Amino acid sequence: MFELLAFFAVLAVVGVVFVAAFAVIKLACAAIVLPFKLLLLPFVAVLVLMKLAVIVAVGTALIGIAVAILVPLFVVGALVAVPIAVIAAIA
Repeated sequence: MFELLAFFAVLAVVGVVFVAAFAVIKLACAAIVLPFKLLLLPFVAVLVLMKLAVIVAVGTALIGIAVAILVPLFVVGALVAVPIAVIAAIA
């Protein structure tokens, strides 16, 4: 019975050591990767700004196309509606 308890105690100690070693390795890897992240940060910022500029340009173009289609329709609608409104006002 004592051997089983000793086995579980050793297993617990090995588990704690394994978890601590994993945490240290994870921290070391994060510390190694941090300079690369900081070097890539300006490139990521430029890519985000370019993406934002493309989205704004596409949105502006779509709004321009919508205006180019709707304004002539409003003009034609006004050309048709004005005489009808004048005739309705006279009668």
